[in-house]
Amino acid sequence: MEPIIIGYLSLAVMTILIVMGMHIAFVTPLVAFMGIVFLKGWNVAFNMAGYLPHGIAAHYSLSVIPLFIIMGYLGFFSGLTRDIFLTARQWFGHLPGGMAIATTYGCAGFAACTGSSVASAAVMGRMAIPEMQKFGYHPGFAAGAVAAGGTIATLIPPSVPLVIYGIITEQSVGFLLMAGLLPGILSAVIYAFMIQARVKLKPSLAPPLPKASWKERIVSLKSTWGILIILTLMLGGIYSGIFTPTEAGGAGAAGVFVIGLVSRRLNYQKFKNALLDTGRATVMIFAIIVGVLIFVRFLALTGLPAAFSQAVVEMPVPRVFILMGILGLFVFLGMFLDLIGMMLLALPIVFPPVIALGYDPIWFGVIVVKMGEICLITPPVGLNVYVVNSVAPDIPTQTIFWGIVPFLFMDVLTLAILIAFPQIVTFLPSMMMPG
Repeated sequence: MEPIIIGYLSLAVMTILIVMGMHIAFVTPLVAFMGIVFLKGWNVAFNMAGYLPHGIAAHYSLSVIPLFIIMGYLGFFSGLTRDIFLTARQWFGHLPGGMAIATTYGCAGFAACTGSSVASAAVMGRMAIPEMQKFGYHPGFAAGAVAAGGTIATLIPPSVPLVIYGIITEQSVGFLLMAGLLPGILSAVIYAFMIQARVKLKPSLAPPLPKASWKERIVSLKSTWGILIILTLMLGGIYSGIFTPTEAGGAGAAGVFVIGLVSRRLNYQKFKNALLDTGRATVMIFAIIVGVLIFVRFLALTGLPAAFSQAVVEMPVPRVFILMGILGLFVFLGMFLDLIGMMLLALPIVFPPVIALGYDPIWFGVIVVKMGEICLITPPVGLNVYVVNSVAPDIPTQTIFWGIVPFLFMDVLTLAILIAFPQIVTFLPSMMMPG
């Protein structure tokens, strides 16, 4: 049997197993192992199974992932998340839909402490939804704001998905992290404008809150100064080339740890919980990465990625239509997989033709992650929706999905803006110092 035929059959088998409910971390190495057996025999398959997992997991670039994750958990257990939300409420709570806007900006602020959309939605859901319901906000509107706001964590650095994209495609992780900053801010601002417009048209969605005085607003900033300094140093260090992303992650995690100790809000038990949660999240992510990258090595043996790239590039259609088709593939994969699994599975196949068509690899990374944001709040998976439902079980999943709809339209608008004006993505990386 021709190697490329084996490659196509392996993709079909893998898709069937995933749809049946088998986890991608187990599907990919299993299918890859059997495929290598067909191509090279049992000895080669066992040899690759012996050395590839360690070789992949020991990659230095991957060390940034647990550092970003522990930074987020330390920030959560130190109460920094609540500080960010309460500060945002003081500044924006009086606006139409002000608490939903505060939630959106609070999610953006928490995103700067962690690279996890799920963690952002869960943490902000616990705090913001009860507050909004207490002031008479519509349940679907409140839950939708949290679920959508949580997706911003995938773009604003430190972003774990952008790190993984950089590892798969061998692009600069520092450039990618800085490239996600402006699109992440743009997403939050567009959400905020939509929230204001909706509430002005339908005030019953969100009754107004009392306006905080300027003194109260200024005082509220006191609790956020530490994390703002750390994030400024991290991003400034990456931007200027002083820090590598891994070094920035280490400095950020250490800084949040010190803030937690100085503020006396991080005790032994909370620190232990942060380490345990970090370990669980890291093991899950590394298992997926190792499994999929083994599958990628197998696909390279079949020649399928190269053949697919050549076929796509030779298609007699404008390249923007090909781009739309690739983004449509991500939408389809998002029905069954989370963002990391989706990227790890699709990128080895679609990345070569995208670059051959002349698209900027850093820009494409941000577009892919933005597509992942959209998939995080669309059925049937809609992972963030189920996370919000788990922390607010009194709000039905169907109600949350209806509350998400306006945010989805805003995501499509943001995506269109980023495609029409790629300079929004490439501006900061183009100004960075090498390093």
